[in-house]
Order: sequence, then structure tokens, then C-alpha cells
Amino acid sequence: MQTPDRKLRFGVLGYARIARVSLIPAILRSSNAVVQALASRSAEKLTEARAQFPDIVRTHGDYDELLRDPEVDAVYIPLPNANHREWTIRAAENGKHVLCEKPIALDAGEARDMIAAADANRVTLMEAFMYRYTDRTRQVREVLRSGVLGEVKFVEASFRFLLNNPASIKLRPELGGGALYDVGCYAVNFAGMVADARGGGEGVARPESVAVQSVRGGGVDQIFSGLLRYPSGLVAALHCGFNAHMRIAAEIVGTEGVLEVPDTFLDTAGALTLTRGDERREIPVAASDRYRLEVEDFADAVLHGRPPQLALAETLRNMEVLDRLFAAAR
Repeated sequence: MQTPDRKLRFGVLGYARIARVSLIPAILRSSNAVVQALASRSAEKLTEARAQFPDIVRTHGDYDELLRDPEVDAVYIPLPNANHREWTIRAAENGKHVLCEKPIALDAGEARDMIAAADANRVTLMEAFMYRYTDRTRQVREVLRSGVLGEVKFVEASFRFLLNNPASIKLRPELGGGALYDVGCYAVNFAGMVADARGGGEGVARPESVAVQSVRGGGVDQIFSGLLRYPSGLVAALHCGFNAHMRIAAEIVGTEGVLEVPDTFLDTAGALTLTRGDERREIPVAASDRYRLEVEDFADAVLHGRPPQLALAETLRNMEVLDRLFAAAR
């Protein structure tokens, strides 16, 4: 039985940038989780981590050593995409719950293996799509539920930025690099969320056809655009890339109105714009602590034996759509 003050004890596998900049601070800000341990194969990084985060209870120089730590309840995995399957399965087999960075895997087959391991070992597995924990996303979903847009016919989502670091793992094909894996997965997830809003349940809507254009360099996609058509008649246009100016935006078009969503995947304050005929109005968006809210939802789900907000059905559907996009690009 869980006590009211019980906190989920996290172990972090790897001192990646997203871990040190976003997730470890978020866990430390959370109301129901603590950073119990950190593992890194770099002694220098462990020294840096201990100096930056003295609240971390212990450090390990080996990932398996952390997974054997009896005082770790769950692990956060910020490792390169190509390592997600292996370490999620190892964690599950050691009885650890898993919060795994997006994309959860390299393909749907890997994702199914990870889900099966979580089920077999009765642990919670969740993909870390932090944008789902923002007031911006909440407002989008409320507009979709309200029906004010009428029948949604078209959605467009873009996430691109200029990558100036030639040594980035995002450019290494053997580690699961490329724009579609790194930022395009957000646009795919957003389109799925919109398509699901037409009814049928979470992770249910699937495109009946896909078409793509991509530009590759160094073994990975540098630009990727996909066009999806759903059985309902909804069309989704998705864009991502590494080699152009930052652009993060979305638009949802229905028979009765249009919703513009600037900064779609960010947690900053701002506004959505809803247009119906000649009427335009802004819907205020509050700033959100998206990483903390993600951590708290995952921790609460584990501590109280409930599913987290982001369902594995959506995670698996996302990987299946990514598979189809990659296949169409060959």
C-alpha cells in the first residue's frame, strides 16, 4: 500500500543533455519523485553530475549496476534512440518502471518488444512526449472536443531547426539519427491526436495512405515531409528538418473554423487563434512546466497503479506511422 508521502525513486541512465538540462531538474522540482541514482560510463560526467546535482543520492559507473539497485523504482532513459529497446527491456526485467525518451524505439517491432517486456514484468512504460503536458496542448484538445471547428478536414504541423553541430548524435544513422526520428515524431503524434479527436479512442486513427518527400545527407534525413490521408477524409501534412530556420507551428482546419497553434510543442505562454467566418479571437495559453508535469503524471501512475496520460496505444500507433513514412521514402 502506498503512503501519502511516498515518492517514486528515479534512476537516470546516462548524463545526456536532456537529462541534465530538463529531466533531472524536473524530477527535483516534482512533488512525488526524487533522483535516487544516476549512471554514466564517463567518470568525468559523474563528477560533473555530483557537483551540479548534490541531491542525487548515488552514482553508478555502469548501467546494469543501477538497474540492480534495490532502491531505484523507475528509470528515465535519455540514451540514443538505437539503445532504447535494449535498456528498456533490461530495466523491465529488473522490475523497474520506465520513462523512455521519444521516439520510444527505431520501429514498431522494437516498440512491441518493449511493451511486451513491460507487461510481462508488470511495470509501467511511458514515452516521454513532454508537449502533451502543456496548457497549449490542453487548449487544443478542448477546442477539438468542443466541435467549434466543425468536421476537421486538414491538419498541418511543422517542427524544424538549424542544426549547427556536425558531431551531434542526431546526425549519426547508427544511433537512430535523422529529422523524422528527432522532431518529426512530434508532428506525427500531433496529427494522431487530432485524428483521434474525431472519435474511436486513443491511438485508433491510422492513415490509409502516405506520401513523402525527403532530402538525405550523411546517412540521415535532413528534411522530411509527409502527407497522410485518413479513412475519415482528414488529410495531414507534416514537416520536419535540421537544415533551416526554426519553425514550430500547426494549423487545424475544419468546416466551421480554423485553429492556429504557434509554438505547438513548446511550453511558453502565448495564444491560439480561432477563426470562424469573419470572427477571429485569441485563446490565451499559460506557460507550463511541461517536464515536471510529465514526471508527476508518470510517478502518480506508478504509485497509484493507473495508466499514465499518454497511452501505449498512441505510442505504438506513432511508431507504425513512422515505419510507413520511412518505407515510403525508400
